[in-house]
Amino acid sequence: MFSGIVEEAARVVAVEHIDGNVNLRISCSFASELRIDQSVAHNGVCLTVVEVAPDGTYVVTAIKETLERSNLGDLKPGDRVNLERSMMMNGRLDGHIVQGHVDCTARCEEIADVEGSRYFKFRYEVDPQLVAKGYMTVEKGSVTVNGVSLTVCDSEADSFRVAIIPYTFEHTNFGDIRQGTRVNLEFDIIGKYLARLTELKG
Repeated sequence: MFSGIVEEAARVVAVEHIDGNVNLRISCSFASELRIDQSVAHNGVCLTVVEVAPDGTYVVTAIKETLERSNLGDLKPGDRVNLERSMMMNGRLDGHIVQGHVDCTARCEEIADVEGSRYFKFRYEVDPQLVAKGYMTVEKGSVTVNGVSLTVCDSEADSFRVAIIPYTFEHTNFGDIRQGTRVNLEFDIIGKYLARLTELKG
């Protein structure tokens, strides 16, 4: 489980394609603290560490299903990726409950500067069956974009905006997002549970 508070925007060092899977070698400041089998969120996708190297890098594997559902297949050497290690249960939950299971991707449609901050608008394809199961945004609700816990504004049927403060812009890969950039979305798990309870009650 994660909180959507990014620890570091790390660099992709190498991308290796093996059959339908992809091995990503990542360079980050806490690589030496990682261990094999540990879970780390990459742009909001929970992946398992399979190798830790003495040069400050580590390797994770993204399987075909993950590549189809997320933007990890778009990554190339030199790209920044948002990292978060799994949440420690003895700390504060500064973001919201994030599972690291990306629901879909969205495209950045618009970026607007507003008094020192930036508004990013994202649009995604809507599946009515998934909407009925809680895969949607609500005004002032939570959403995870590339692993970053954010508050929704201007929630529409197939789009929403989020406000990004300068710190987040500088310390995550939001600084690399442009119009047309594909990002990962994870909708709020609480909304999914509420939708499921409503469905069961008929």
